[in-house]
Amino acid sequence: MSSSVRKILGSKPASLITIGPDATLESAMKLMVESRIGALPVVEGGQLIGIITERDFVRRVVYKAIDLQTPVRAVMTSTLKTVQSSDSAQHCMETMAGMHIRHLPVVDGGRLTGVLSISDVMRATMEDQRTMIEQLESYIHA
Repeated sequence: MSSSVRKILGSKPASLITIGPDATLESAMKLMVESRIGALPVVEGGQLIGIITERDFVRRVVYKAIDLQTPVRAVMTSTLKTVQSSDSAQHCMETMAGMHIRHLPVVDGGRLTGVLSISDVMRATMEDQRTMIEQLESYIHA
């Protein structure tokens, strides 16, 4: 039994924060800090074209001393792995572990519908395990 991405997204705030590719790195970092998020989907013309994460800032901006007025498109990750609402938390966890990533955009019918963090997926997986244990204990004691 594994929670679906749809169920996980349903437990998160409905607002989806994105940024355009021509926004500056400074504005992206400010938006991430103010919104208390670790990743920003980069959207152009309604289409997901990339993502910029805290890890990108450390590895691609700070380490290489890139000017904060540089457009997001210069450092965003543009080769994306996405999931769908119908996918399972288990699938997401395997994908994240296999690709060493901490955020997964959710795309349904070509439209960005959310972003999952590793914390979201771990929380759902732990809840699934807790439910399974309770069911097994109930079965054993019945």
